[in-house]
Amino acid sequence: MIVRTLEECRNSNRKVDGETWNSVRMSLKDDNMGYSFHITTIYANTETPIHYKNHLETVYCIYGDGSILDKATGIEHPINPGTVYMLNNNDDHILKAKTELQMACVFNPPLNGKETHGPDGAYPLEAEAVTD
Repeated sequence: MIVRTLEECRNSNRKVDGETWNSVRMSLKDDNMGYSFHITTIYANTETPIHYKNHLETVYCIYGDGSILDKATGIEHPINPGTVYMLNNNDDHILKAKTELQMACVFNPPLNGKETHGPDGAYPLEAEAVTD
């Protein structure tokens, strides 16, 4: 059994900072669960272009207000507490935060821990692993 708290992960090398976000990686590839689980904060009044070419992701909004723009269709979907979205086709999108958003995220395949978005908005398939 693996037990971790958000606070202990937040105060460790499991917290990764990006320009418009931070992600606390609570479960990673080396946990051997087949997915990784993160609590991600998107900063207010930001837009983050994302295109996970190597990963599928499910995201649940815990708090905040924003939207997700599907670049393929031009459709913008609101994101509010209780909204879930699934990037089942490696969807190219822009995540827009009106207020700070806190999201619970699941990635398949799981992340190693140190991934950040590249210039194309994607995470690499393999990156440096977090060591506890």
